[in-house]
Amino acid sequence: MRLGVIDVGSNTVHLLVVDAHPGAQPLPAMSHKRVLRLSEHVTADGFIDASGIADLTQFVGECVTIAEDAGISELMSFVTSAVREAPNGQAVLDHVREHTGQELRVLTGEEEARVTFLAARRWFGWSSGRLFGIDIGGGSLELATGIDETPDTAVSLPLGAGRLTRELAGDPPSAEDLRALRTRVRAEIAGVARDLTRWGTPDRTVGTSKTIRSLARLTGAAPSSDGPFAPRSLARAGLSDLVPRLAAMTATERAQLPGVSVERSAQVLAGAVVIEATMDLFDVNSLDVCPWALREGLILRRLDALA
Repeated sequence: MRLGVIDVGSNTVHLLVVDAHPGAQPLPAMSHKRVLRLSEHVTADGFIDASGIADLTQFVGECVTIAEDAGISELMSFVTSAVREAPNGQAVLDHVREHTGQELRVLTGEEEARVTFLAARRWFGWSSGRLFGIDIGGGSLELATGIDETPDTAVSLPLGAGRLTRELAGDPPSAEDLRALRTRVRAEIAGVARDLTRWGTPDRTVGTSKTIRSLARLTGAAPSSDGPFAPRSLARAGLSDLVPRLAAMTATERAQLPGVSVERSAQVLAGAVVIEATMDLFDVNSLDVCPWALREGLILRRLDALA
């Protein structure tokens, strides 16, 4: 069967269409995405503004048409922190449904962590033992650990790369602002560390998300042109060397680096600060990059239900 998923993130709205059946590997059939930056359409009191709602509605409608033209059997769609946290989030969902016919489902932060963990487990397999999963999006950071397909503990923190970038004035930001951000990020992660470390030392740490793939590429990992099966990793030592280099660059200069798009060049620094802090506080020397994440996890969970 052909399944589609619309992922409404804080930065990007992404349609993924795959061919799959229960017990088989989902094979990508097509992908369609656009950088909408919903997080930048949030007003001072947290509401998503009219322009953001209009852009989201228009693109979801476009995704629905493309998915139907591709011959999907079922189309799932979901929203994460940008809409989840907005006081007018339900109004946004109602507007999209009224104008596109598509029901967007709200995922909790913990649910994001659990579904992403499932994707990582399926990708790396049972031989990986206890997994520790790290995922960072535009609005939140998800952490999970477990020996099964369902993690023993899954947490979500409001430490997304896009969200934190808005706290860094200046291009590049001042050393004082960057230090303040680093201190706050580490305090929030340390606050949940015990919830995850009490289960024991992981046998394998994995990282998902575009930000982590970009950081791995900047520290020497294989380019995306080598395909999803090329092994990629991110070393803490390399990341620690990278952070001050990124901090000294403007967003325009970062966009010239390999693996960094213009759309994400501003927020790659904040993402690097968060991932470095996570690896440091959990004593992770190296993590393996997983090409599957939330979208694939939702598809796998739906296939399991069909089975």
